Parts: sequence; C-alpha cells; structure tokens
Amino acid sequence: MASYSYVSFDFAWKALTGISFVLVAGLVCGFTAVLVRNRNSRLWTIPGPSSANWLLGNLIQLNDSQDDVILDEWAAAYGKVVRLNAFLESPLMFITDTKALNHILSHPSEYPRPEYIRRDLSKILCEGLLCTEGEKYKQQRRVLNPAFGPAQIREATNIFFEKALELRNQWAALIENGQQLARVEALHGLNLATLDAIGLAAFDHDFEALNPEKKPNELAEVMEQVFSMPNQKPILVLLKNLSPLLNYLTDPNMPLVDRAVRLMRHAGSQLIAERKADILREMSGEKTHGLRRNALQGRDVLSLLVKANIAPDVPESQPLSDEDVLAQVPTFMVAGHETTSDATAWCLYALTQAPSVQKKLRDELSKVQTDSPSMDELMALPYLDMVIRETLRLHAPVTSTVRVANQHDRIPLNEPFTGRDGLQHHFLEMPKGTMFLISILALHRSKDIWGDDALLFRPERWENVPEATSDIPGVWGHLLTFGGGPRACIGYRFAVVEMKALIFTLVRAFEFELAVDPAEIRTMPGIVLRPYLRRAPEAGSQMPLVIQRCDRS
Repeated sequence: MASYSYVSFDFAWKALTGISFVLVAGLVCGFTAVLVRNRNSRLWTIPGPSSANWLLGNLIQLNDSQDDVILDEWAAAYGKVVRLNAFLESPLMFITDTKALNHILSHPSEYPRPEYIRRDLSKILCEGLLCTEGEKYKQQRRVLNPAFGPAQIREATNIFFEKALELRNQWAALIENGQQLARVEALHGLNLATLDAIGLAAFDHDFEALNPEKKPNELAEVMEQVFSMPNQKPILVLLKNLSPLLNYLTDPNMPLVDRAVRLMRHAGSQLIAERKADILREMSGEKTHGLRRNALQGRDVLSLLVKANIAPDVPESQPLSDEDVLAQVPTFMVAGHETTSDATAWCLYALTQAPSVQKKLRDELSKVQTDSPSMDELMALPYLDMVIRETLRLHAPVTSTVRVANQHDRIPLNEPFTGRDGLQHHFLEMPKGTMFLISILALHRSKDIWGDDALLFRPERWENVPEATSDIPGVWGHLLTFGGGPRACIGYRFAVVEMKALIFTLVRAFEFELAVDPAEIRTMPGIVLRPYLRRAPEAGSQMPLVIQRCDRS
C-alpha cells in the first residue's frame, strides 16, 4: 500500500513538473516571439530612449518620474516624435508635434482610448460618458449637451458662489478671536465644497458635505480615498490585464473602489427615482397631451437626462436606458468635483509661491463691490482669467491620455524628424494597434511653444501668448487641459467658472502661505495630479495652507 502511494505521488509529481515545464516553455516562446516582432517593427527607426528592461520597457521610468519630468527630458533629447517602449518593448509613441496631435484627437473613431483604460475607468465611472466610444458616446453626448450651455452655466454660478462663501465662512471661523492665523487642509475643504456644488448644479441635490452639523459625508470620504490612490506599478498593471480575477489578487484598492461605486450608484438610483416621479407628476397635471422636454423647468443634468427619456417627443434613437442614465451619476460626481478641487488647490499653492501675483490678483478682486458677482462680471476680470489659465497650464489635473490606432494611418507632422535610419520623415506611418501617449504636461511645459520660461508660473504671459500656442488642439485657452476634438470635456465651461468663483471668494478673504517647506510638496502618479507630503505619503493627498484674514478697509 505504501509502495502504491509512493508510485502514485511520484507519477503525479512528474506529470505536474512536465505540465509546468510546457507552460513555462510556452510563455518563454510567446514572449520571445513578441519581443522579436516588436524589435523588428518599422517603428524601431523612430528615435527614443533605450528600455530600462526587456519586460517593462520605459514604464518603470515613467511611473517613478515626479510630475512626468522625464518626458520633458526625452522630448528635449529626441524631438517631437519619440518612440518609448512598453511591455515586451511594444512601441508607445510619445508625440508633442501639434499637427500630429490635432490629427489624432480630431479622429476619435480611428484613435479611441485602449480597451484596458476604458475598463479601468469604468470600475469607478461605470459606463458613463467618459467610458464609452462610437455611437453610444455620441448618443450620450447629444442628450447631455443642453445641460452645459451658457444659460445653464450662468444659472449654476449662483450655486458656485453659495458654496464658495460657505467654505470661506468655515475657514474664517478657524481664526480665533485675537489670533491672526489658522492652518487649513485646503484640498479637503475644496473637495467638500465642489461635491456640494456638483450635487446642486448637476442633480439639484445638496449633499451637505460642508455642513458642520452633519456627520462626515461617507461618499466624500470614500472618493477622497479613491483619488488619493497612486497608480500601480507597471508589473501589477500587466498582471491585472491578464485576467479580471487578478484585479482582486493584485489590487488591494479594489474593495475601496467597489464601495465608492456602490455609494454613488445608490445615491444615483435615489436621485433618479425622485426626479422621475417629480417630472411625471408635473406632466400628468397638464391639461394638454403632456409636456415637451423644453417646456419642463428643471435644467440640471439629471433632469435633462430623465426628461429626455420620458418626454413624449423624444426620438426613438435618442433615449438612454435607465442604466445609461444611472451611469452618468458617477461620471459627473467624479469629473465635476475631484478635478476642480484639485486644480483649485494647485492654484492656491501657486499663489503662495508667487506673493506678488497673489497681491495683484487680490487688488483686482477687491475692487468688485459684491461677494457674488454674475457670471459675466466674473468672466470680465482679466487678471483672474490669466491666473486660472496659468494654473491649468502648469497643473492640469489630468496629466496625460492614451490613444490607440484601430487601423493603419499616415499622420501628418508640423516638421520632419530624422530617424535612426538617417532619413528624414515627413509623415508617421502608423500600423494598426500602435499606442500613443499624449502628455498634457509635457506639451504645456514645452519651451519650443511657451519660451524659455515655460516652467515658471507667470500669469502675465497670457497678455501676449506666443504664436505657437495657437497650434495646440485644445478646446479652451490654447491648452489641452480639457482635451480637444469631438471628445473634448463637455463641462469645461462649468469647471472654469466654478474654479474662478472659488478663487475669487477665497483670495478676497484671505492671504495664503504654504504651511510646509515647498520641498515637502510632491505628486504621485494617479487618476489626477494630487499633492502629497514627501514625509507622509501614506497620509493621503493634502495641501496644508496657513490663512490670514485680509484687511479690506
């Protein structure tokens, strides 16, 4: 019996060893074939840095680079068309040639975002506007466009000032009687204010995240944790994309992401049900055959979505399903408040590092006779506009995007480049499947475009911007902060006005200083460019500032 057991075990061990050998040999052969194919690609003639290693290419260097500075170095060394190496040295094209970028961004059907990026985004945003492509994207965009017209933004301006003033008053209360200074965690306060603002402006619902009488807002806390998560190491990204199951094995943050999605969907389901009931009651009260969409009163995003699905004159091709409507709630909660709070925090940081700019801005804002100017009055403040533009140039919340060619294409260039073959190339011949890294920060810091002081925070540059900036294919302000082409950010006007309202209110009320040594402020790769303290990254993203009341007498 013992001999039989030993033989059985020995046979099983040899079988397992043989199977393992075959699997490993298969992986090695597969990896080698892909590596050889990539190294023989026609794209190998495009100049670029050598791989850090054969498996991960240049991805580790990118992941470890502070503020993507290494991309500036590669652009300076190799030009406006650079070949980087991704997994198994597959080509990743890093391009700062504005004519090429315009071609890519203006043809979203030919250059969609890669499937793995859409899949990762959809874990947080569901299948909302930011995660769809093709006809589904066009359908969602068509329904949502009316929510972001001038009349809607003008109406939302009152909401932005309401929440900005609420935040101002909370910070002012921290300065005790007889004291002049107080320390605030600016990013946290801005997160709460912008969550409340997007709730009212997009969903006609006050989350009351700023209300000190309420217990801490669970949704705000979870979302802040999600957006404080750094990007994963490239090897973990590779493992995650091999199998959905490995998401949970390699990503300890997945339970947190799932919790955030559950909270957003739960809140969204309640909001949709309430809004649909309200609109149906209003429609049924009419003596006519029902109301047309444009006759209904609510103009927030949620009302427009619900009306577009239940009003009797909606074309058959336009209505969104209940799931499509629900998917927009996480999209606008995230895109409508996290990016704006992040950019505003960086604006306050930049003002602490440029006291003369802060004073000049305060002087302009103090001349306004009201705490709540209209949108037109707000947009007519020239130096405020310059400060916001300069902030969004150097501190774009989303630092880069990725596209993939879904067919062979010839991409035009502003100027030719010399390849490793010694020849000049006036076009880029891109095979299907080629990946493109579009670095917003690298483009915004390009000395070829912005001049030798491109890295300097200098709002006055917007009085007379260099002619080269007109070639940047962005939807707003000679910048790529809000993207470009048909897929440009639908809510960019919303974000700009909200950011201006926050800065207007806070800079009029307080003088700002950084509460730590500037060398302590760093960033880590993540969903958005968030600030951390170098000595305490585990504490999450934060922007500690010292505030002092302004003497406006």
